[in-house]
Amino acid sequence: MKVVATAGHVDHGKSTLVRALTGMEPDRWAEERRRGMTIDLGYAWTALETGQTVAFVDVPGHERFVPNMLAGLGPVPAVLFVVAADEGWMPQSAEHLAAVDALGVTRGLLAVTRADLADPGPATREALDRIARTRLGEVEAVAVSPVAGTGLEETRAALARLAGAIPDARPDGPVRLWIDRSFTIKGSGTVVTGTLPSGTVAVGDELELTPSGPAARVRSLQALGRPEDTVAGVARVALNLRGVPPDVPRRGMALVTPGGWTLTAEIDARIEPGAAGLPDKLPAQPHLHAGSARVPAKLRVLGREDGAAYARLTLREPLPLHAGDRILLRDPGAAGLAIYGGRVLDPFPAGLRRRGAAAAAAGELAAWPDPPGPADLLRRHGLLRAGDLTAAGVSDLPAPVAADWAADPARWDRLRRELPAVVAGFTAKNPLAQGMPVNAARSALGLPDSGLVAALVGGDVVAEGGYLRLASAAASLPPAVAEAVRAVTDDLDGDPFAAPDSQRLKDLRLDKKAIATAARAGLLLRVADNVILAPGADDEAARRLAGLPQPFTTSQARQALGTSRRVAIPLLEYLDRAKITERLPDDTRKLRED
Repeated sequence: MKVVATAGHVDHGKSTLVRALTGMEPDRWAEERRRGMTIDLGYAWTALETGQTVAFVDVPGHERFVPNMLAGLGPVPAVLFVVAADEGWMPQSAEHLAAVDALGVTRGLLAVTRADLADPGPATREALDRIARTRLGEVEAVAVSPVAGTGLEETRAALARLAGAIPDARPDGPVRLWIDRSFTIKGSGTVVTGTLPSGTVAVGDELELTPSGPAARVRSLQALGRPEDTVAGVARVALNLRGVPPDVPRRGMALVTPGGWTLTAEIDARIEPGAAGLPDKLPAQPHLHAGSARVPAKLRVLGREDGAAYARLTLREPLPLHAGDRILLRDPGAAGLAIYGGRVLDPFPAGLRRRGAAAAAAGELAAWPDPPGPADLLRRHGLLRAGDLTAAGVSDLPAPVAADWAADPARWDRLRRELPAVVAGFTAKNPLAQGMPVNAARSALGLPDSGLVAALVGGDVVAEGGYLRLASAAASLPPAVAEAVRAVTDDLDGDPFAAPDSQRLKDLRLDKKAIATAARAGLLLRVADNVILAPGADDEAARRLAGLPQPFTTSQARQALGTSRRVAIPLLEYLDRAKITERLPDDTRKLRED
């Protein structure tokens, strides 16, 4: 199915043409049929001779119903633009074309109606010239008179060519169905309709009703009036919802795949110059249109470059958006239809707190491609979770650096360089601390997750028991502690198992904290709280014990080591823990063979 919006002047015969092409009445309200004027969105469809099905969203043309017109144009990929041969180009024709251009629609067909009342040539030439200046570019034109029955076959053939030029949507993409109608059916409950631009909806799917509605399960599904089990975009669909009260859904809400979109009330966007360019002053409080939604917003211009404006938009209520989404801004207080097209660049921008931050942000955004990719978002934010990137519309996720975190390569390299300096600074201020707590390092580096700190550890920094220290921690010992450690190792030089007693440690001012620091630096072997030896004493003990008959007693070990029970028993227990010796049930020990 292909979906086309019909746009043009209120009296140019849009609805009449749709009726003639489809055999259906797009004007749903009696008031519309009585006045011969489209007030709200109308819907109809037809099967073409090529086998394609084209669905029409007939939008109102009168300036009083501009919001309704924009709600119908928003999700639609192509337009059937209608101009009357006897009236030619009108102000409202220009307004509709400006809206089509602002929304970035690039495919269309010009239908010059009422060709039985006047020569269609002049109106066709003027309309084609005006359309060519917009994103639609050069479009095909047909002259038609539904009343006289001429040109209808040519119009249907042109529609088939237009439908064939519309690219297929992604059936595996996340669903975002902008609601344009909501009503109840007795015995069925809540029903909503909309244009599904991409993705696939199936009976039984659970979707989120945004911005603040409950979770909704698809009870049943229709496309073009026929029940379906599954429908892929682009399509006009009606969804019967379970779990949603009838008075909750309204036009402008959206049903979305959970986790597939960023529900945001603040965005950075590029406001693009249309055919007439941008004014020197943009509206400070425009209405933002996206899909069928219309939300009041506050606009702050960050800067301008190459005719475009870069702006921070704060929305009165959040919308589900992706980076790259088309948006339209309208000034509701302007005398004419003042509308400007734009593109969402960053759906979750950081605050602008420093002097000059706005200008810097504009310069950064001006260099982004259209649409932005994951590298652009990561370069700006440094670190993002995979879920954030997915919700921003990124399908090709970069490799994570830790758990589900992705990082900008330059930022990650800078963090690796900063970590040793951060640990060194902490150690200098706290020389006898067990090490720098991982959470302290996380805070110092401004990281959102302690798992990222663990991923940065390596090289000059080692981690142990939730603490970080420099691999060369010996160099960071206070001079007095380093001198005391040298005195202990000198004492042990000729007698490696003559551990200093508590009085000797007190005289050297080696308390538990200083001993622990020296042990972490590899300068002492801490066998127990009150027993310290020189590094390598465990290897020397294993060598001496290997000369004993196996197994051996504690007394035999003490004699082989040439030390007291005060040292021998804690040392043997240390060797047990180190898997050097094995204690047997009869309290003897043997060296482990493995």
